[in-house]
Amino acid sequence: MNDMVMKQRIVEKQWAIVPQKRSEVHTAAPILEPGKWQQFDPFLLWMDDWFSQGAFGEHPHRGMETVSYVIEGAIEHYDDKGHEGRLEAGDVQWMTAGRGVVHNEIPPEGVTTHLLQLWVNLPAEHKMAEPRTQLLKRDQIPVRREEGVEIYVISGESGDVKASTLNYAPITMLEINLERGASFTQSLAEDHNAFLYILEGEGRFGSAGTLGEKGQLLALKHEKEASELLIQASEEPLKLLLIAGKPLREPIAAHGPFVMNTPEQIVQAYDDFRSGNF
Repeated sequence: MNDMVMKQRIVEKQWAIVPQKRSEVHTAAPILEPGKWQQFDPFLLWMDDWFSQGAFGEHPHRGMETVSYVIEGAIEHYDDKGHEGRLEAGDVQWMTAGRGVVHNEIPPEGVTTHLLQLWVNLPAEHKMAEPRTQLLKRDQIPVRREEGVEIYVISGESGDVKASTLNYAPITMLEINLERGASFTQSLAEDHNAFLYILEGEGRFGSAGTLGEKGQLLALKHEKEASELLIQASEEPLKLLLIAGKPLREPIAAHGPFVMNTPEQIVQAYDDFRSGNF
């Protein structure tokens, strides 16, 4: 009996990420811009932020998760549920807002922090889950290593390495580092949308060998069956993040920091926030 040949992924779209100055203390670039719910499902938005103190104040969330990945600098995080901690380069915070949380992220005095923040939608049945925060320190994130390849498994799995990160819906998030000329293949579960954001270097992606370079987002062609993605570094080291998740295919009502399923639930979220019933 022949071994089953797994479907090979290809890059369907790619675009450059363009930073824009929002204020004297905040520059931002949308990697996945909000509003394209069906195209990016289960991801709501993905931002590349450079900010210092004063960029953000305390703010609420409901019905979704925020995933903060620090590239440079640091942030001090706290919320109204008693969670607090410090994130430095390579650290990740996976915050489930659920039924409601008020939080803030503050860089140290005089520091400009470079951070990626991903918003992940929660399934309707878990929109009002109890809030929780998972702080994933760099030295605690499991690592897959092969010749010329180092992969930090932030969520999901890569090869035989599996993260302990808790998810309400299956999400893969990997930091992938390849030495010049190195390559590897990542398996992707059936019916998962997948995106790559290149942080350093350039490489070839998918069975078609699509060229991607620093500052680009690559969206993979959706496949309903289990599949594989080939990644090959060019003549310089390659560093990127890969995210993948199964679409929820549920209605979305979103306004500001709240992401629910109906407009009535958004109104209720604002009422609860204003009345202190988060």
